[in-house]
Amino acid sequence: MRVLKQVVACVLANILAAASMCFAAAPAYAAKPSASGSLSQVFKRVDPAVVVIRTSEQVTATVPGAPSGILMSVAGVGSGVLVSTDGKVVTAAHVVQTADQVDVEFIGGAVVKARVVASDPAADVAMLQLERVPPHIAPVRLGDSDKVEVGDQAFIVGTPLGISHTLTVGHVSARRQPNATYSGLVATELFQTDAAINRGNSGGPMFDMNGEVIGIVTHIVSVSGGSEGLGFVVTSNMARRLLLEEPSIWSGLDGYLLTGELAHVFNLPAAGLLVQRVARGSPAARLGLRGGLYRIAVGDEQLLIGGDVIIAVDGIPLAEPDAYQRIRRRLMDARASDGVIHLSVMRDGELNELAAGIGP
Repeated sequence: MRVLKQVVACVLANILAAASMCFAAAPAYAAKPSASGSLSQVFKRVDPAVVVIRTSEQVTATVPGAPSGILMSVAGVGSGVLVSTDGKVVTAAHVVQTADQVDVEFIGGAVVKARVVASDPAADVAMLQLERVPPHIAPVRLGDSDKVEVGDQAFIVGTPLGISHTLTVGHVSARRQPNATYSGLVATELFQTDAAINRGNSGGPMFDMNGEVIGIVTHIVSVSGGSEGLGFVVTSNMARRLLLEEPSIWSGLDGYLLTGELAHVFNLPAAGLLVQRVARGSPAARLGLRGGLYRIAVGDEQLLIGGDVIIAVDGIPLAEPDAYQRIRRRLMDARASDGVIHLSVMRDGELNELAAGIGP
């Protein structure tokens, strides 16, 4: 389970990207369905748009006797859903945030390469752009989650435990408003559901009975590690705003926010973002940011230390309570004006400055 500090760190990591991101001027999205039909009919209609997301990334493994961690390639699996005819797929940010390679598998076995074009780890939503869309695959529509009521029936399609195109049915159990915190997600509108969710469902769609996407699976709350009827999905309106209307930039960076006693341990003046992992070829990698090398346990958390610690962005300290909003706005302004952002980074005990231009 992700915890508050990790996800807040991802929020800040998300805004440090130094690459431009392009969306089609007028992408073609699915038309609103005219009739709902039975559950089996709706499932047959939307199932082809649900995809399996397979990732590969470098992780640091601890090997006895080795002076530092050894990089190993690890495969991951998640779910996603096609929402436009030009190849946009919505998924969970934690599925693809630090992936070196992303492949999307459609029903029938067609595999298409994809790249991350938007990601907001705070809300745990991300957007992929496919190289192509297989023939005869129709996208599904992002619905209006504001119209959803507690008690409405809903169903989830995804890849639980690697078993693709699995349907689970339940209800919207509760609506969790922004600024409520559940498993570390802050300022994120969520639906709680009793539809079964397991590992591999992450990033998959929750549908209403008309076949419209009303949420994206993010996580479960579980004692046993399996489904216990406490699943959470990010609402479709939240995903639409963060990925389409005000698209967040993907950084390819995963970090951990150091505050309080941990900041003191790392000899930081107030707070900093400990860089954990950096995706190969990502904006963070092009900035020259370095990930961690040594794995240590801090309470229930596993941290990678030895990497960079980001102190400030364009002179805005990460310790400030409104840092996310200020830096995000600065980034958007810089991208629009082809400006440059500056990072203040602690590396090997010394303060370094990194800079990168941002195109429109």
